[in-house]
Parts: sequence; C-alpha cells; structure tokens
Amino acid sequence: MKLTNKNRDKFIELAEKRVAKTIKDIRLIANLSNRANYDYNEQDVSKIFNTLNNEIKQAKAKFSFAKQNKPFKL
Repeated sequence: MKLTNKNRDKFIELAEKRVAKTIKDIRLIANLSNRANYDYNEQDVSKIFNTLNNEIKQAKAKFSFAKQNKPFKL
C-alpha cells in the first residue's frame, strides 16, 4: 500500500509533536533526580527506567517492517 503525500505529511506532523512532548516529559522525569526535593531509592529508579524501556521496545516493534504474526506455511 503506497502512502499519499497527505498521509506522509500527517505522519510527520504528529511524529514531531509527539516526540517533542515525549522529550519534554522525559526531561521532567529527569528533574526527579534532585535529591534536595525528592526521596527515592535505586529500586524506584530501576522500575521507572525498566518500564520506559519496555514501552519503547513495544512501540519500536510495532514499526517493524517484518511481517508479524505471519501464519506458518510450508
């Protein structure tokens, strides 16, 4: 299926907005590292970054160009 320029333009528009928002949110998470304002431990940090890494992996997998859930055929 070939995408039209309209589809491409919409993808670019939404991707730029969503990535910019995500970067902003990641920076806000990084602000939580200020020990003068927050109390946390290594387990808290691991939970945060394991969760974020898992979500990134799942999102990336959806962009895979390999066919997923392809039925087995001989």
